[in-house]
Amino acid sequence: MRKSRFTKEQVIKVLKEHAAGLSASDVCRKHGISDATFYKWRSRFGGMEISHASKLKAFEEANRKLKTLLAKTMLDASTLKEMLAKCF
Repeated sequence: MRKSRFTKEQVIKVLKEHAAGLSASDVCRKHGISDATFYKWRSRFGGMEISHASKLKAFEEANRKLKTLLAKTMLDASTLKEMLAKCF
């Protein structure tokens, strides 16, 4: 997945500028982003504070680790089933 030029904190600051009264097109022009990017950010991070963004980042990291552990466990279980099938 491609890494964003903007951190989640920067995205929230951009959205706060829009909430303060700047138009979406002005904010996009100022920060060099497309309208589609702005509206995608607004749907994902709208109404979020910076502290919430850091919590979201921590949850995403924990979720990634849990998914990795689950995948390894499922692989181990399927390997054990194959080994038992060969033995009997």
